[in-house]
Amino acid sequence: MAEHNIVGKIGENFACEYIIKKGYKILYRNYKEKWDEIDIIAKNRDGTVVFFEVKTIKNYKDSDDHIVPEDNMTESKLAKISRACQMFAAKHSELVIEDKGWQIDLLALTIKDDNCIIKHYENIA
Repeated sequence: MAEHNIVGKIGENFACEYIIKKGYKILYRNYKEKWDEIDIIAKNRDGTVVFFEVKTIKNYKDSDDHIVPEDNMTESKLAKISRACQMFAAKHSELVIEDKGWQIDLLALTIKDDNCIIKHYENIA
């Protein structure tokens, strides 16, 4: 497995731990919809379905600390995720409470040494 895939999986594992600690219930991981994938699908405490996109970078000791994982969330990537979320919501309408709906959140993770910094951006689309 390529290193960026390993870093991504590590990031998703950290993200799941974070989500659970925040009181979400994870419904799916790595949900595939045609050509798109949703990293994590969960429900928050009020019943809203939350689609999480996880972006992870690993900073090495001599690396440029100005690189942030948020930079990897492009408009085209967000459009693909939105399309996959709409398809999921249509197929799994029993999970989406009408007055709560759904939202897309971004989890931006920076791993450096043994530390993981998580930034949570809610309802980005």
